[in-house]
Amino acid sequence: MDFTRPMLLAAALFAASASAAPIYPPVASAEADIQAGVADAARAHKRVLLDFGGDWCTDCKVLDAYMRSPENAAILESAFVVVHVNVGDKGITDNFQVAGRYGIPLKKGVPALAVLDGRGQVLYSQKAGEFESMRSMNPQSVNDFLAAWRGAK
Repeated sequence: MDFTRPMLLAAALFAASASAAPIYPPVASAEADIQAGVADAARAHKRVLLDFGGDWCTDCKVLDAYMRSPENAAILESAFVVVHVNVGDKGITDNFQVAGRYGIPLKKGVPALAVLDGRGQVLYSQKAGEFESMRSMNPQSVNDFLAAWRGAK
């Protein structure tokens, strides 16, 4: 498989987003942010996409950039409420209990995603570090994931 194109795209997207505002909120806000996200999803008849990661994580930044691409942003807008969960400011040091509740083994790396229904029930969680090497993955992998978990419309 040729990784040149995904890596160049990842580098360009990362460079464009490097000076942007932080992606992940303070570590302590995880519980409240998830509760608010579930409530918003219930009202809007959407699913919740939990994104576990940190602003120090290059792969997390690449995932965020891929999620902002037009085709992925459209799926996110129509089908998901995105909640970013900060796992630590200088590495994976926090929110292990929160991640565990949603089936995310942080020891496998970040970014890691979980999909919840509008009641907060887990529909899917990445258990094997599927996006942990996002910078070397094809951007289409994010679109495939979102399309698979968007639910019926």
